[in-house]
Amino acid sequence: MKPHDSEAHLKSNKRYFDVDGPVFWPAAVLIILFIAVTLIIGKPMEKIFSSVQDNISDFGGWFFVLSVNFFLFFVFFIAFSKFGKIRLGGDRAKPEFSLGAWFAMLFSAGMGIGILFWSVGEPMNHFMSPPQGEAGTVEAARLSMETTFLHWGLHAWGIYALVGMALAFFTFNKKLPLTISSVFYPLLGEKVHGPWGKVINVLAVVATLFGLATSLGMGVQQVSAGLAHLFDLPDTVTSQVILITLITFAATGSVIAGLSGGVKRLSQLNMYLGALFLLFMLLVGPSLFIFDSFVQNLGAYVQNFFELSSWTETYQQSDWQNGWTVFYWAWWISWSPFVGMFIARISRGRTLKEFVLGVLIVPTLLTFFWLSTFGGSAMYLEINAMADIAGAVSENVATSLYVLLEQFPLSLITSSVGVILVTSFFVTSSDSGSLVVDSLTAGGKLDAPVPQRIFWALTEGAVAAVLLIGGGLGALQTAAISTGLPFAILLIILAFSLLKGLRMEYSNMMELKREEERKEYQDTIANLIRKREKAKSSGKSDEQKQNS
Repeated sequence: MKPHDSEAHLKSNKRYFDVDGPVFWPAAVLIILFIAVTLIIGKPMEKIFSSVQDNISDFGGWFFVLSVNFFLFFVFFIAFSKFGKIRLGGDRAKPEFSLGAWFAMLFSAGMGIGILFWSVGEPMNHFMSPPQGEAGTVEAARLSMETTFLHWGLHAWGIYALVGMALAFFTFNKKLPLTISSVFYPLLGEKVHGPWGKVINVLAVVATLFGLATSLGMGVQQVSAGLAHLFDLPDTVTSQVILITLITFAATGSVIAGLSGGVKRLSQLNMYLGALFLLFMLLVGPSLFIFDSFVQNLGAYVQNFFELSSWTETYQQSDWQNGWTVFYWAWWISWSPFVGMFIARISRGRTLKEFVLGVLIVPTLLTFFWLSTFGGSAMYLEINAMADIAGAVSENVATSLYVLLEQFPLSLITSSVGVILVTSFFVTSSDSGSLVVDSLTAGGKLDAPVPQRIFWALTEGAVAAVLLIGGGLGALQTAAISTGLPFAILLIILAFSLLKGLRMEYSNMMELKREEERKEYQDTIANLIRKREKAKSSGKSDEQKQNS
């Protein structure tokens, strides 16, 4: 083959394949191996998944609780310390997006399918089976909303803020590739480009894929339940797998359209439909109860924050904590590379203080209001004996949203919109996830070839499908917990690496500031000397004129 032919051949291949081999291949092999083993073993995998989840939760539950509290404390410390003044991208960097657009993108990135699936289902589950106290009481209703706020509140966004801040800082300020391994540069130095860095990125890819698969699996369960509710179609594992296949192929179309053509348009559709959905429920639902519950639940969350955050079910020895809080903390941790990378990409120009407060407070309040609207409406109907929402949730949690909508006018239309919204969130999560995973496996490149992104979109769908086959919701939870545990350890190390990097940056920033002040002082003195000399020269000239 001639040299120029070889070069042309390489360019042709790169249109289809442009990866960081030591990251792409191990991650791809691990995922494909998992898919194959799950399909070969079949139904017995359900017991295996259950055993894995129980063991990790029993022995590591305290660690998850401690970790997420540490992450939240850490990002608040950064925001209100001297490091909060550091600007992502440097002192002269300007924000790329307005505050309103930034907040909207933050919210849509962090919650997605999950908030549609659990906004009714979780409060009603806690109402029927509270972590403590008697079920079905007013106290159980109060505690159910408080607990739901805990799972969807500051801790989740604290995890995202930590990863997003670290990625943004090392990418924009230190000019390193947009990969998780870059964050460990202060600890590993140039070794981040070697085997250690590759291992970190492989772990990030696997965690992201399983976190995404958990969300996609829940989403397709809700779509299937909605179609069964609306059109009496079968709601079985087979139908769910068929739906995953169809929606995944639709997601590949969005992937082909690219970030601006596919993801952006669908994200905008999600925002508009979500806003209409929320407005509709506020208008036709128990509006006064919704606002009352939002204010009261928010106050209770703040008042009992430390007790809720550190509760480990020590003296009850039940499985409640493992099935809920531990699962959520692991889920958010496994989602953090995906959401963190997106947040990093849209946050250039913000100071670290602006970044932390923006990521934590506004999306949390929006999430709480959404939960109060849908979960609060369901609770109102239940405690006033106007509908049996709890019974529907106990039968199939995926139907909870549709059973709620059925109690209000235009239920056929709103339920159909609900199915469309969940499907759209599925597609945007899938193709956004494909872009993130692709960047991680391509050495931080943001413009990897389309076939590569299609590969990861199909892989995400395949993982979600085999998890449903291997055990349904329990298997989805196990996937998040299994990958969340090692990644939680990695995030603790990441926090200390970020702190070291920020100390160096702040020291350099102060040195530069002192240098600028020194130069400014020298310039001021030089100007004064020049003015004095000029004044003397002018005085001598006037004196000479008078003498002449």
